[in-house]
Amino acid sequence: MNRIAIVGAGAIAPKHVEAYLEFANRCKITYVCDGALDKASSLANRFKLRAEVVRDYHELLTKSDIDLVSICTPPSTHAQIAIDFLTHGKHVLVEKPMASSLTECDAMLEAAHKSGKILSVVAQNRFRTPWMKLKALLDMKVAGEILHTQINSYWWRGHCYYDLSWRGTWESEGGGCTLNHAVHHIDALQWMMGMPSEVHALMSNVAHDNAEVEDISMAILRFPSGGVGQITSSVVHHGQEQQLIFQCEHARLSAPWSLYASRSMLNGFPERDVEREEAIQRLYDQLPDLRYQEHVGQIDDVLRAIELGTPVLVNGYDGRRTLELIMAIYKSASTGQTVKLPLDAVDSFYNKESLLQGVPRFNKKTTFVERFASNDITTGQS
Repeated sequence: MNRIAIVGAGAIAPKHVEAYLEFANRCKITYVCDGALDKASSLANRFKLRAEVVRDYHELLTKSDIDLVSICTPPSTHAQIAIDFLTHGKHVLVEKPMASSLTECDAMLEAAHKSGKILSVVAQNRFRTPWMKLKALLDMKVAGEILHTQINSYWWRGHCYYDLSWRGTWESEGGGCTLNHAVHHIDALQWMMGMPSEVHALMSNVAHDNAEVEDISMAILRFPSGGVGQITSSVVHHGQEQQLIFQCEHARLSAPWSLYASRSMLNGFPERDVEREEAIQRLYDQLPDLRYQEHVGQIDDVLRAIELGTPVLVNGYDGRRTLELIMAIYKSASTGQTVKLPLDAVDSFYNKESLLQGVPRFNKKTTFVERFASNDITTGQS
């Protein structure tokens, strides 16, 4: 029986609690921790947890009745909390983004290596059936090589979203929509296609004058294969339509699942290739659906890794690669330069201190609300 501590009782924490409760025969939540003790108590009471409530996570580091820690705190705190728990022999599942800098990622990975414990980074959308099937088909090259990738990470957030005290500054949130929203889709891109070799990007803040950070960015990518791609990260798109679109040699494959194949007529103009579509669709339908999805699926994966000694699907290196691509977008958008990957350890966007000196501050944050009356969150549909 795995014993679980939840550190951070904000908006995402209920997703973790609900997931752990799906596996009551395999794990038990023993602690809930938050700097605002009433928030921790409210979370425990909401789910009728028989868990001890504490204010300071340092109280939990030496507890013998903790095997796995879910870190659900603001991004700027992830690294130190994860390192402390790993150093004290606990497995760690940390919410996205993994950290605020590549330097912090490296320190987290080193702590995991030294302790021999699991470090997994939340990428719950990998545990969606359409995404998993799409990944499998791309790996099988059923539509040929990928020529162009389009990532539409479209979200919408009201002006008051950035009033929350830790949101809207580079120091506390680590960035804007590129880091904190598009991270899901940027993770999917590097998972399905690999890392690009160069990035050119721009960003702006067009609708949230109470935030330093960007609320929209656009990036153009070149891959070692010769393929190209584009990423739009936004919190100003009504409808929140989110898509992963892979234009391959013989067909377009997308999530949400969509399929279109073309073949050339004698004059070079296209006609629909129904036979190829039917063949690809049969393969898609034959692939198994996931038993558990999103946070439930990822927590099942982490618990199984602890129980069986198997690798997790999303490890710390995966989380680091996603952050490296995001940092390349920020560097290009801040400097106007094309950025080559990988970034090296002397790069100005490798550590947080120099990154803070190099990014634009679009507006001055003037409102600092400690919490909202409602903690309800909505997620995308891709």
